[in-house]
Amino acid sequence: MISFFKTTTLLLTFSLTSFTNNAFSHHAFAAEFDRDKPISFTGTVTEMKWANPHAWIYVDVENSNGEIINWALETRAANNLIRLGWRPGDLPVGTILQIQGWQARNNTPTASLSAATLPDGRPLFSNSPN
Repeated sequence: MISFFKTTTLLLTFSLTSFTNNAFSHHAFAAEFDRDKPISFTGTVTEMKWANPHAWIYVDVENSNGEIINWALETRAANNLIRLGWRPGDLPVGTILQIQGWQARNNTPTASLSAATLPDGRPLFSNSPN
């Protein structure tokens, strides 16, 4: 009887901790990004990572000292982008984007992307890339 109780308790504990870790793995916007720190710049795409809960775009940006800073921009979820018709190869390295968003609270070159515009004036991720 004690062995059954221990086994049941261990399985229940493992199950509950597994589910709660997944539930808390997605952050609240305000926990990571600061609406009082808007960013706006032009950058050149160096990489795009398709992941969940968010896809990431990395862009090189020249600062006021002429240094190149690589910014990490959090975007929508990859599955959301796929539903819009986007695929991993649709934003090639070298694409120039006009970026708007909010910087991370830790003052690193990380931001939540609120809007990005392609060189032809189309908004990024608003619809199919074609």
